[in-house]
Amino acid sequence: MSDRAPQPVERQLPTEESRDLLALVRDMIQREIAPRAAAEEEAGHFPREIFTLLSESGLLGLVYEAEYGGGDQPYEVYLQVLEELAAARLTVGLGVSVHSLACHALAGYGTKEQKAAHLPAMLGGGLLGAYCLSEPASGSDAASLRTKAVRDGDGWVITGTKAWITHGGIADFYTVLARTGGEGARGISAFLVPGDAEGLSAAAPEKKMGMKGSPTAQLNFDGVRVPDSRRIGEEGQGFAIALSALDSGRLGIAACAVGVARAALDEAVSYATGRQQFGRPIADFQGLRFMLADMATQIEAGRSLYLAAARLRDAGRPFSREAAMAKLFCTDTAMRVTTDAVQVLGGYGYTLDFPVERLMREAKVLQIVEGTNQIQRMVIARHLVGPETR
Repeated sequence: MSDRAPQPVERQLPTEESRDLLALVRDMIQREIAPRAAAEEEAGHFPREIFTLLSESGLLGLVYEAEYGGGDQPYEVYLQVLEELAAARLTVGLGVSVHSLACHALAGYGTKEQKAAHLPAMLGGGLLGAYCLSEPASGSDAASLRTKAVRDGDGWVITGTKAWITHGGIADFYTVLARTGGEGARGISAFLVPGDAEGLSAAAPEKKMGMKGSPTAQLNFDGVRVPDSRRIGEEGQGFAIALSALDSGRLGIAACAVGVARAALDEAVSYATGRQQFGRPIADFQGLRFMLADMATQIEAGRSLYLAAARLRDAGRPFSREAAMAKLFCTDTAMRVTTDAVQVLGGYGYTLDFPVERLMREAKVLQIVEGTNQIQRMVIARHLVGPETR
C-alpha cells in the first residue's frame, strides 16, 4: 500500500494562539490517541486517561470563561479542535463534545456562586461530564420526559430513568433535565447531579455497532437527593436551557462528522494511490478519481457550513437554523464518505485490517445523536415556513 501522508487541512484560524493550540492538539493525537485508537475501540476500552490529559491541557473547557478555568476560545476554534480529535478517534472527539454540552447549563445559566463552586473542577480539574435529557420513551419528543424532581425541604428528590447517556455510569457529574411542574416544556428544570450521588445507578452499557469504546447506558434515579443550590436556572427554565445547549452541541456533532469523513478520505486516497490493478494504481481510473473528488468536495462543504454557523454564534447572532443545517449535512456527508471509502478499498474495506469499516459504523450514530437528521429537517423547515399546523 501507499505510504502517502494525509493531506493537511488548510485552516483559517483567527489568532496565533489558536494556531499553536491546533499544533498542540495534533501533537497529542500523534503521540497519545491515534496509535491506540483501533485496538482500544475493538476492545471496547474507554480512554479515561486521555480525558485526564485533555483536562490537564485545558482542552475540556476551551469555550468557557478563563475566570473559571476555561480557555476563552471562540467556537470557531473549538470546533476545529473537535474535528482533529474525531478524525483520530471518535470516542475522544464526541466525548469532548458531550463534556462541553454537560458544562453548558452551569456556565450559561448558573449563578456566580454556583460557577465558582463547580466550574473550575468541571473545566480543568480532571472531571468528566454527561448530559441527561433522553429517556426510554422520550427521545425526539424530549418535552414529554417523565423523570421527576419533587421538592423536599431545601432540596429536591429525583426519580426516573434516563437513556442513551454517553459516559453513563462513569461520569463525575450529570446535567439532568427533570419535571418539576406540569406537562410540557414549561414544567422542566435543570439540575447538576454528582456522579456518586446516593440512589444513582447505571445499567450495563449498550452493545452498539460502533463507538464501542464510548459507554452509553441507562441511568436510574432512585430518590436521588440534591440541594436547591444544584438547581440551574429558574424552575421551569430547563427545557429552554436544554435547547440552547443542543444548538451548540449540534455544531460539535457536525465537526466530529467532518473529522470522521476526513479520516475515511485519507485512508481511501492512501489505498487508491498504492493499490495496483491492470498495471497501474487504481487512482488512475476515472470512476474512482471522481469518487474521491466528490468525497473531498463534500468534506470541504461540511467544514464551511459548521464554521459559518460557529461564527454566527461567536458574534452573538441567532444560529439555530444554521446549526441544524450543519448537523444534517455534515453527518449525512460522513455516512456517504465512509461508505464510499469502504467501496474504494473493496474487499479489504470490509475487513478489520483497515479502519474504514469502523469509520462507517461510527458515522451512522452521528445521524442519530443530538437530534436525528429528520428532526434537523423539521427545525430547518420551521425557520423557513413556520411551525406545523395542527
